[in-house]
Amino acid sequence: MIVKPYPQLGETVVEARLTNGLLARVVKKPGFAKAYAFMAVNYGSMDTRFQKNGTAYATPMGVAHYLEHKLFDMPDCDVNQLFSRYGGSPNAFTSYDITAYYVECSEHFRENLEILLRYVSTPYFTQETVEKERGIIAQEIRMYEDSADSRVFENLYAALYAHHPVRNSIAGTVESIGDITEQTLYQCYEAFYTPVNMMLCVVGDVDPELVFQLAEQLLPKGREVSLIRDYGPAETMKPAQKHAEERMEIAMPMFGFGFKAKPASYGDDSMAQEIIGDLAAEVLMGESSPLYSRLYEENLIDSGFSCGYEGLRGASMLTAGGDSRDPDAVYVAILEEALRIQKEGIDHSLFQRLKKSALGRRVRDLDSFESICYRTCAYEFEGVDYFRFPEIFRAVTQEQVAQFLQQTVCESRGARSVIWPKE
Repeated sequence: MIVKPYPQLGETVVEARLTNGLLARVVKKPGFAKAYAFMAVNYGSMDTRFQKNGTAYATPMGVAHYLEHKLFDMPDCDVNQLFSRYGGSPNAFTSYDITAYYVECSEHFRENLEILLRYVSTPYFTQETVEKERGIIAQEIRMYEDSADSRVFENLYAALYAHHPVRNSIAGTVESIGDITEQTLYQCYEAFYTPVNMMLCVVGDVDPELVFQLAEQLLPKGREVSLIRDYGPAETMKPAQKHAEERMEIAMPMFGFGFKAKPASYGDDSMAQEIIGDLAAEVLMGESSPLYSRLYEENLIDSGFSCGYEGLRGASMLTAGGDSRDPDAVYVAILEEALRIQKEGIDHSLFQRLKKSALGRRVRDLDSFESICYRTCAYEFEGVDYFRFPEIFRAVTQEQVAQFLQQTVCESRGARSVIWPKE
């Protein structure tokens, strides 16, 4: 057991690598009644193709999400009823690169943690239960397909990337989930749901020794698994297609713009590029930028406009999205503003203000137990200690942000996705 103090943040983390291979961390929050336990799996919707111990597997889209649904089934009890008995509030999610299961409670922490550890480590899939879930997930997929907010960015990612699985929906398609069987679920569970490929993070006024003891007792011994993930052929910096358009029942045209960036490498570089990318988006078109003010005054965007950086293994991009009566005008304005900044440089006072603001938001996020757990696990899977973010922030320079903008925001790397109102 290792105690890691972070005096600059006022945080203390207790960490242990258990004998079953699991990395467990407890972030101490003395005096808080609430506790939060978060079990993360280094496995997301992108991981449809992989090699396990030298054998290649190709699975349908949507397996990671399907597994998330099915793990709430236990052979002898109802997981949600168990949590309800002890006042636990559970949930789970699947993203492109991670699956997570968590529970929040203000009492009976031990019992709630035991339930979480038990059901995540107890796969129970039968033909009957898998078939029953298929209809539920199909309804969820159709709901996303009917959502313009989802469609505009799914279309954008498919336009940007020719091969990388980020171009596919996290939940899959109605057709792809039709090919998922109980054997598929067991196959992927055995490959990815091993303690050495998972992480437990707990935040609250809890005893770290109790957390580590329960994780040792209730989780199986770590299986020695050699995993090689396959995200397809290397992508060029050119988008697969420049435009993606669709018509839906909406009142105002909706857009998503993206510019491909060079994927970050493993370790500190992944966090540094995320910080650089987010600052670049803020400098170019964030709420404090001259471009945002001009577009807002000209009624080309509204308060729903957003921008930022998205970084995944093998895929990184700068994105912007919102509603506009003239999406093309917004896109042209973004390119023109990027060119102006390239010629004139970034305003130093604006950069310093945005950097301080971004660091302040990260520090404030430490008030969110969910944010701490998610970021701690997600960054660990990329080889970064999340609580080192202040020093990585300090090392980011204005020149790095300017270079990122110059390389990334240009016509040759950009793609546009627009949802138009039906006529």
